[in-house]
Amino acid sequence: MPMAEVTEFPVLTTDRLLLRAVTPQDAEPFRALLATPGVTEFSNWPDDPTPEQGREFAQMMAGAFPHGLGCSWIIEERQTAAFIGAVRFNYFMREWSCAGVGYEIHPAFWGRGVMTEAMRAVVVCGHDLFGLHRMEAWTLLGNGASDRVLEKVGFRYEGTTRGRGWFKNAYHDARWFGRVQGDPIGPPQPAVGL
Repeated sequence: MPMAEVTEFPVLTTDRLLLRAVTPQDAEPFRALLATPGVTEFSNWPDDPTPEQGREFAQMMAGAFPHGLGCSWIIEERQTAAFIGAVRFNYFMREWSCAGVGYEIHPAFWGRGVMTEAMRAVVVCGHDLFGLHRMEAWTLLGNGASDRVLEKVGFRYEGTTRGRGWFKNAYHDARWFGRVQGDPIGPPQPAVGL
């Protein structure tokens, strides 16, 4: 079954978070997030992007939804509107009702269930609004925290593709996780701090 055509950007809210559209003003906060030690250690983002790269990344994320290529959200704390991170459908495979997921969060919010809370909202939106049958994501070996986020929202480890990506001057194996419509999302995680 083909994906649904969604014409209005889906702003998402949770108990603690607001997931909103990316704007040009997010270029510098996103660049600064990527430049924060530890954030890009297990990803294909550059470790210390330039301001121009930050603008390009924000433009790419902002353009995904209007062009039907994906959907990107900035994650903010609801109480303070603080920039926490980003989460995206990096791509849509419309004929297969499938999307690839990616995310980053500031280390100050690691271990508090924030990304799990954001991902739970994105998973519900993906299945219920976009009509996705499948969502998939990859992690790198050693990124157990990201593996756990995916597992908490119903993704299952499906295998490793060797030498799948070339970035940061090396080939990397990708650990693939996926979930399909009907897989349990998992119980809400207790709020810790924030």
